[in-house]
Amino acid sequence: MPKNPRVNADLPIGCAEQEEAKAPIIRFHRLIESARAPSRADRYAGGTLPTRATRYCEAATSASGFGWWVFPPIDLTFLWDGDSIFWQYKNGWLPLTAAQFPSFCEIFDTAAPADIAGCAPPFLTVLPEPGTVQIWTGLIAQTAPNWSLLIRPPANLPLQGGYTLYEGIVEADRWFGPLFTNLRFTRTDSPIRLATDFPLCQVQPIPRYVYNDNTLASTIITPNISGLTSADWDAYRVCIAEPNSRPNRPFGAYATAVRKRRNEVCPA
Repeated sequence: MPKNPRVNADLPIGCAEQEEAKAPIIRFHRLIESARAPSRADRYAGGTLPTRATRYCEAATSASGFGWWVFPPIDLTFLWDGDSIFWQYKNGWLPLTAAQFPSFCEIFDTAAPADIAGCAPPFLTVLPEPGTVQIWTGLIAQTAPNWSLLIRPPANLPLQGGYTLYEGIVEADRWFGPLFTNLRFTRTDSPIRLATDFPLCQVQPIPRYVYNDNTLASTIITPNISGLTSADWDAYRVCIAEPNSRPNRPFGAYATAVRKRRNEVCPA
């Protein structure tokens, strides 16, 4: 993001970014009014994480709570026979190639400028790959400059069954268009349901530099154990060997340290 002159350069590392981020990192524009609004992803994966993980596994809870949950705008049921896809949202099965959200075309044309009338995004589109459907969430997502949006399955939350999601990264600071996700069905001849009260996907903000080629090419691989340095062994000693020498140590030392460090570096 561009430098913000109001950011205090004397803040600890990470806090300047946090203060700058008080400007919205993302805006969700809800075009389908009946769609459920996105919500912060739950650190406990909607209560499905084991209790031990919620207490001691900061890695799992941090991943679960990173981003926002996005929901289907209506309850949907699909059926894939291995060739054709059918869908229903009220009663009766309809063959699917492409479909608009019920009554949305009229709403869109009424609200949009005259030259954009007729350009409402499709709600459902069958893709060329077998058993694959693109679903519009009813939203447009707009990120801050130089931030992109990772669209992925909900972290640590088991899907409802019968489908998987493709992951994608969208430069949502430049792409002002529908927030889609792509589903691939994994079973045939059995209904596959999407409910409005269960997350369809999770969206996560990431700085664009994180996934560029220069960043990802900056990699070093130690070829074997003899390549570990004394500093590496010291770090292993602190993290693994020393704690295991204390059988009565409290559980969750890593989680406690991470939470303490997070509060110290970026206090509320």
